[in-house]
Amino acid sequence: MRILVTGGAGFIGSHLVEKLLGAGHEVVVLDDFNDFYDPQIKHANIAGFAKDVTVCHVDLRENDSVRSLFRREKVDAIVHLAARAGVRPSIQSPRLYYDTNVIGTLNLLEAARATGVERFIFASSSSVYGASKTVPFSEEQHLIQTLSPYGATKIGGEFLCSTYSHLYQMRVVALRYFTVYGPRQRPDLAIHQFTRRIHAGQPIDQFGDGSTQRDYTYIDDIIQGTMAAFDYDGPMFDIFNLGENQTIQLKDLVLAIENAVGKKAKVNRLPEQPGDMPRTYADISKARKLLGYNPTTVLSEGLPRFVEWFLHSQPKSGGRPV
Repeated sequence: MRILVTGGAGFIGSHLVEKLLGAGHEVVVLDDFNDFYDPQIKHANIAGFAKDVTVCHVDLRENDSVRSLFRREKVDAIVHLAARAGVRPSIQSPRLYYDTNVIGTLNLLEAARATGVERFIFASSSSVYGASKTVPFSEEQHLIQTLSPYGATKIGGEFLCSTYSHLYQMRVVALRYFTVYGPRQRPDLAIHQFTRRIHAGQPIDQFGDGSTQRDYTYIDDIIQGTMAAFDYDGPMFDIFNLGENQTIQLKDLVLAIENAVGKKAKVNRLPEQPGDMPRTYADISKARKLLGYNPTTVLSEGLPRFVEWFLHSQPKSGGRPV
Protein backbone atom coordinates (compact mmCIF):
# COMPACT_ATOMS: atom_id res chain seq x y z
CA MET A 1 0.00 0.00 0.00
CA ARG A 2 0.92 3.63 -0.37
CA ILE A 3 0.31 5.21 3.02
CA LEU A 4 0.22 8.83 4.14
CA VAL A 5 1.51 9.36 7.69
CA THR A 6 0.71 12.82 9.03
CA GLY A 7 3.11 13.88 11.74
CA GLY A 8 5.50 11.32 10.27
CA ALA A 9 8.60 13.19 11.46
CA GLY A 10 7.47 13.15 15.08
CA PHE A 11 8.13 10.67 17.87
CA ILE A 12 5.42 8.10 17.14
CA GLY A 13 5.27 8.92 13.44
CA SER A 14 8.94 8.25 12.72
CA HIS A 15 8.76 4.86 14.44
CA LEU A 16 5.63 3.99 12.45
CA VAL A 17 7.20 5.03 9.16
CA GLU A 18 10.17 2.75 9.83
CA LYS A 19 7.82 -0.14 10.55
CA LEU A 20 5.76 0.50 7.41
CA LEU A 21 8.87 0.66 5.23
CA GLY A 22 10.11 -2.57 6.77
CA ALA A 23 6.79 -4.20 5.86
CA GLY A 24 7.21 -3.18 2.21
CA HIS A 25 4.80 -0.23 2.05
CA GLU A 26 5.39 3.06 0.25
CA VAL A 27 5.16 6.04 2.60
CA VAL A 28 4.35 9.71 2.18
CA VAL A 29 5.22 11.84 5.24
CA LEU A 30 3.26 15.01 5.95
CA ASP A 31 4.72 17.30 8.62
CA ASP A 32 4.88 21.04 9.09
CA PHE A 33 8.06 20.92 11.22
CA ASN A 34 6.64 23.61 13.52
CA ASP A 35 8.50 25.10 16.48
CA PHE A 36 6.53 23.46 19.33
CA TYR A 37 9.93 21.91 20.00
CA ASP A 38 13.21 22.19 18.10
CA PRO A 39 12.46 21.25 14.45
CA GLN A 40 15.96 19.81 14.17
CA ILE A 41 14.80 16.95 16.40
CA LYS A 42 12.21 16.00 13.77
CA HIS A 43 14.78 16.24 10.99
CA ALA A 44 17.00 13.90 13.01
CA ASN A 45 14.05 11.52 13.48
CA ILE A 46 13.67 11.03 9.73
CA ALA A 47 17.33 11.21 8.75
CA GLY A 48 17.60 7.43 8.53
CA PHE A 49 14.76 7.02 6.02
CA ALA A 50 14.25 10.43 4.38
CA LYS A 51 15.59 9.15 1.06
CA ASP A 52 13.08 6.27 1.09
CA VAL A 53 9.90 8.34 1.53
CA THR A 54 8.22 11.40 0.06
CA VAL A 55 8.38 14.22 2.63
CA CYS A 56 5.78 16.99 2.28
CA HIS A 57 6.08 20.18 4.34
CA VAL A 58 2.37 20.93 4.78
CA ASP A 59 0.34 22.66 7.50
CA LEU A 60 -2.98 20.84 7.89
CA ARG A 61 -4.72 24.14 8.65
CA GLU A 62 -4.08 25.22 5.06
CA ASN A 63 -6.83 23.47 3.13
CA ASP A 64 -5.49 24.40 -0.31
CA SER A 65 -2.11 22.90 0.55
CA VAL A 66 -3.75 19.70 1.78
CA ARG A 67 -5.86 19.39 -1.37
CA SER A 68 -2.81 20.04 -3.54
CA LEU A 69 -0.89 17.28 -1.77
CA PHE A 70 -3.69 14.79 -2.42
CA ARG A 71 -3.77 15.75 -6.10
CA ARG A 72 -0.03 15.03 -6.33
CA GLU A 73 0.20 11.96 -4.13
CA LYS A 74 -2.27 9.11 -4.59
CA VAL A 75 -2.50 7.16 -1.32
CA ASP A 76 -4.47 4.10 -0.27
CA ALA A 77 -4.61 4.76 3.47
CA ILE A 78 -3.92 7.50 6.01
CA VAL A 79 -2.54 7.38 9.53
CA HIS A 80 -3.36 10.76 11.06
CA LEU A 81 -0.89 11.39 13.89
CA ALA A 82 -0.28 15.11 13.34
CA ALA A 83 -1.66 17.33 16.08
CA ARG A 84 -0.84 20.11 18.46
CA ALA A 85 -0.15 18.05 21.56
CA GLY A 86 -0.02 18.74 25.28
CA VAL A 87 -2.65 19.56 27.85
CA ARG A 88 -1.13 22.65 29.47
CA PRO A 89 -0.15 24.45 26.24
CA SER A 90 -3.69 23.90 24.93
CA ILE A 91 -5.05 26.00 27.81
CA GLN A 92 -2.77 28.86 26.75
CA SER A 93 -3.55 28.58 23.02
CA PRO A 94 -6.99 26.96 22.62
CA ARG A 95 -7.66 28.45 19.17
CA LEU A 96 -4.38 27.11 17.79
CA TYR A 97 -5.28 23.65 19.08
CA TYR A 98 -8.79 23.83 17.65
CA ASP A 99 -7.58 25.05 14.27
CA THR A 100 -4.88 22.37 14.01
CA ASN A 101 -6.58 19.37 15.59
CA VAL A 102 -10.18 19.88 14.49
CA ILE A 103 -10.07 22.00 11.32
CA GLY A 104 -6.89 20.20 10.25
CA THR A 105 -8.58 16.83 10.70
CA LEU A 106 -11.61 18.07 8.77
CA ASN A 107 -9.38 19.22 5.90
CA LEU A 108 -7.73 15.80 5.83
CA LEU A 109 -11.03 13.90 5.91
CA GLU A 110 -12.40 16.05 3.09
CA ALA A 111 -9.34 15.37 0.96
CA ALA A 112 -9.59 11.64 1.75
CA ARG A 113 -13.26 11.63 0.77
CA ALA A 114 -12.61 13.47 -2.47
CA THR A 115 -9.85 11.08 -3.55
CA GLY A 116 -11.50 7.83 -2.45
CA VAL A 117 -9.19 6.87 0.42
CA GLU A 118 -10.78 3.81 2.01
CA ARG A 119 -8.90 3.44 5.32
CA PHE A 120 -8.23 6.20 7.84
CA ILE A 121 -6.49 5.61 11.19
CA PHE A 122 -6.90 8.46 13.67
CA ALA A 123 -4.61 8.96 16.65
CA SER A 124 -6.82 9.97 19.56
CA SER A 125 -5.83 10.24 23.20
CA SER A 126 -6.57 9.07 26.72
CA SER A 127 -7.30 12.77 27.39
CA VAL A 128 -10.83 12.25 26.03
CA TYR A 129 -11.73 10.44 29.28
CA GLY A 130 -11.35 13.59 31.38
CA ALA A 131 -11.83 12.95 35.10
CA SER A 132 -13.77 9.74 34.58
CA LYS A 133 -14.23 7.94 37.88
CA THR A 134 -14.80 4.58 36.16
CA VAL A 135 -11.48 2.76 35.86
CA PRO A 136 -9.97 1.26 33.90
CA PHE A 137 -11.23 3.45 31.06
CA SER A 138 -13.37 1.56 28.56
CA GLU A 139 -14.29 2.51 25.00
CA GLU A 140 -17.93 1.88 25.96
CA GLN A 141 -18.00 4.75 28.47
CA HIS A 142 -20.29 7.69 27.71
CA LEU A 143 -18.00 10.73 27.68
CA ILE A 144 -19.52 14.02 28.69
CA GLN A 145 -16.59 16.22 29.79
CA THR A 146 -12.92 16.69 28.98
CA LEU A 147 -10.54 18.68 31.18
CA SER A 148 -8.53 20.56 28.55
CA PRO A 149 -8.91 22.08 25.09
CA TYR A 150 -6.53 19.37 23.87
CA GLY A 151 -8.86 16.62 25.12
CA ALA A 152 -11.83 18.42 23.58
CA THR A 153 -10.12 18.61 20.18
CA LYS A 154 -9.40 14.88 20.28
CA ILE A 155 -13.01 13.92 21.06
CA GLY A 156 -14.04 16.38 18.34
CA GLY A 157 -11.74 14.62 15.90
CA GLU A 158 -13.29 11.27 16.80
CA PHE A 159 -16.77 12.59 16.09
CA LEU A 160 -15.71 14.01 12.74
CA CYS A 161 -14.18 10.65 11.84
CA SER A 162 -17.33 8.77 12.81
CA THR A 163 -19.45 11.17 10.73
CA TYR A 164 -17.30 10.77 7.62
CA SER A 165 -17.27 7.02 8.07
CA HIS A 166 -21.07 6.99 8.21
CA LEU A 167 -21.63 9.34 5.29
CA TYR A 168 -18.97 8.11 2.89
CA GLN A 169 -18.37 4.44 3.85
CA MET A 170 -14.81 5.25 4.88
CA ARG A 171 -13.29 2.68 7.23
CA VAL A 172 -11.99 4.60 10.24
CA VAL A 173 -10.20 3.26 13.30
CA ALA A 174 -9.64 5.69 16.18
CA LEU A 175 -6.84 4.69 18.53
CA ARG A 176 -6.77 6.24 21.98
CA TYR A 177 -3.07 6.33 22.89
CA PHE A 178 -2.12 6.30 26.56
CA THR A 179 1.03 8.35 27.38
CA VAL A 180 3.56 6.96 24.94
CA TYR A 181 7.28 6.87 25.80
CA GLY A 182 10.47 5.40 24.41
CA PRO A 183 13.40 6.45 22.18
CA ARG A 184 12.76 9.81 20.44
CA GLN A 185 10.01 10.77 22.90
CA ARG A 186 9.13 14.47 22.68
CA PRO A 187 11.35 16.55 24.98
CA ASP A 188 8.38 18.22 26.71
CA LEU A 189 6.90 14.97 28.04
CA ALA A 190 7.47 13.97 31.65
CA ILE A 191 9.77 10.97 31.26
CA HIS A 192 12.06 12.78 28.83
CA GLN A 193 11.98 16.07 30.71
CA PHE A 194 12.64 14.44 34.09
CA THR A 195 15.44 12.29 32.71
CA ARG A 196 17.14 15.28 31.09
CA ARG A 197 16.93 17.44 34.21
CA ILE A 198 17.93 14.74 36.68
CA HIS A 199 20.90 13.80 34.51
CA ALA A 200 21.96 17.48 34.34
CA GLY A 201 21.50 18.01 38.09
CA GLN A 202 18.66 20.46 37.49
CA PRO A 203 15.44 20.56 39.55
CA ILE A 204 12.27 18.97 38.17
CA ASP A 205 8.79 20.44 38.58
CA GLN A 206 6.34 18.12 40.31
CA PHE A 207 2.77 19.36 40.12
CA GLY A 208 0.63 18.20 43.04
CA ASP A 209 1.57 15.72 45.74
CA GLY A 210 2.84 13.06 43.34
CA SER A 211 -0.24 10.86 43.60
CA THR A 212 -1.46 11.35 40.02
CA GLN A 213 -1.30 8.12 38.03
CA ARG A 214 -0.52 7.40 34.40
CA ASP A 215 -0.71 4.37 32.16
CA TYR A 216 2.62 4.64 30.31
CA THR A 217 2.82 2.79 26.99
CA TYR A 218 6.08 1.80 25.32
CA ILE A 219 6.50 2.89 21.71
CA ASP A 220 6.94 -0.64 20.33
CA ASP A 221 3.57 -1.67 21.78
CA ILE A 222 1.85 1.40 20.31
CA ILE A 223 3.33 0.61 16.89
CA GLN A 224 2.16 -3.01 17.11
CA GLY A 225 -1.40 -1.90 17.87
CA THR A 226 -1.35 0.74 15.14
CA MET A 227 -0.13 -1.72 12.52
CA ALA A 228 -2.91 -4.12 13.53
CA ALA A 229 -5.48 -1.42 12.71
CA PHE A 230 -4.61 -1.77 9.01
CA ASP A 231 -6.12 -5.25 9.00
CA TYR A 232 -9.21 -4.51 11.09
CA ASP A 233 -12.41 -5.49 9.25
CA GLY A 234 -15.07 -4.98 11.92
CA PRO A 235 -17.51 -2.02 11.99
CA MET A 236 -16.71 0.77 9.55
CA PHE A 237 -15.97 3.06 12.52
CA ASP A 238 -14.47 1.76 15.73
CA ILE A 239 -12.45 2.95 18.72
CA PHE A 240 -9.70 1.17 20.64
CA ASN A 241 -7.61 1.95 23.71
CA LEU A 242 -3.89 1.32 23.29
CA GLY A 243 -2.24 1.33 26.72
CA GLU A 244 -0.34 -1.02 29.00
CA ASN A 245 -3.22 -1.65 31.45
CA GLN A 246 -0.90 -0.65 34.31
CA THR A 247 -0.50 2.59 36.24
CA ILE A 248 2.24 4.24 38.25
CA GLN A 249 2.09 7.23 40.56
CA LEU A 250 4.13 10.30 39.63
CA LYS A 251 6.30 10.08 42.74
CA ASP A 252 7.13 6.44 41.94
CA LEU A 253 7.95 7.37 38.33
CA VAL A 254 10.45 9.94 39.61
CA LEU A 255 12.04 7.28 41.83
CA ALA A 256 12.25 4.86 38.89
CA ILE A 257 13.97 7.50 36.74
CA GLU A 258 16.40 8.28 39.57
CA ASN A 259 17.33 4.61 39.72
CA ALA A 260 17.75 4.34 35.95
CA VAL A 261 19.82 7.53 35.66
CA GLY A 262 21.80 6.86 38.84
CA LYS A 263 21.21 10.33 40.28
CA LYS A 264 18.88 11.82 42.86
CA ALA A 265 16.22 14.28 41.73
CA LYS A 266 15.91 17.80 43.05
CA VAL A 267 12.15 18.22 43.24
CA ASN A 268 10.41 21.59 42.95
CA ARG A 269 6.89 20.93 44.29
CA LEU A 270 4.17 23.06 42.73
CA PRO A 271 0.36 23.22 42.92
CA GLU A 272 -1.72 20.96 40.71
CA GLN A 273 -2.21 22.32 37.21
CA PRO A 274 -5.62 22.98 35.62
CA GLY A 275 -6.38 20.44 32.90
CA ASP A 276 -4.23 17.64 34.31
CA MET A 277 -6.05 14.33 34.66
CA PRO A 278 -5.81 12.65 38.07
CA ARG A 279 -5.43 9.24 36.48
CA THR A 280 -5.25 7.41 33.15
CA TYR A 281 -5.78 3.67 33.04
CA ALA A 282 -6.61 1.71 29.89
CA ASP A 283 -8.96 -1.22 29.59
CA ILE A 284 -7.34 -2.95 26.61
CA SER A 285 -9.53 -6.05 26.49
CA LYS A 286 -11.30 -4.89 23.30
CA ALA A 287 -8.01 -4.21 21.50
CA ARG A 288 -6.63 -7.57 22.64
CA LYS A 289 -9.67 -9.40 21.30
CA LEU A 290 -10.29 -7.57 18.03
CA LEU A 291 -6.88 -6.21 17.03
CA GLY A 292 -4.65 -8.86 18.54
CA TYR A 293 -3.02 -6.05 20.51
CA ASN A 294 -0.44 -7.52 22.85
CA PRO A 295 1.68 -5.04 24.84
CA THR A 296 4.82 -6.73 26.13
CA THR A 297 7.01 -3.96 27.56
CA VAL A 298 6.26 -3.02 31.16
CA LEU A 299 7.63 0.25 32.54
CA SER A 300 10.34 -1.51 34.56
CA GLU A 301 11.78 -2.72 31.23
CA GLY A 302 10.91 0.18 28.95
CA LEU A 303 12.18 2.99 31.18
CA PRO A 304 15.80 1.73 31.28
CA ARG A 305 15.66 1.37 27.49
CA PHE A 306 14.58 4.99 27.18
CA VAL A 307 17.30 6.20 29.56
CA GLU A 308 19.91 4.20 27.64
CA TRP A 309 18.76 5.87 24.40
CA PHE A 310 18.80 9.29 26.08
CA LEU A 311 22.34 8.88 27.38
CA HIS A 312 23.60 7.71 23.98
CA SER A 313 21.89 10.67 22.29
CA GLN A 314 23.82 13.22 24.32
CA PRO A 315 26.58 15.13 22.53
CA LYS A 316 30.09 13.97 23.39
CA SER A 317 31.35 17.50 23.94
CA GLY A 318 29.36 20.70 23.80
CA GLY A 319 26.44 21.38 21.51
CA ARG A 320 22.80 20.52 21.97
CA PRO A 321 21.50 16.98 22.42
CA VAL A 322 19.41 15.55 19.64
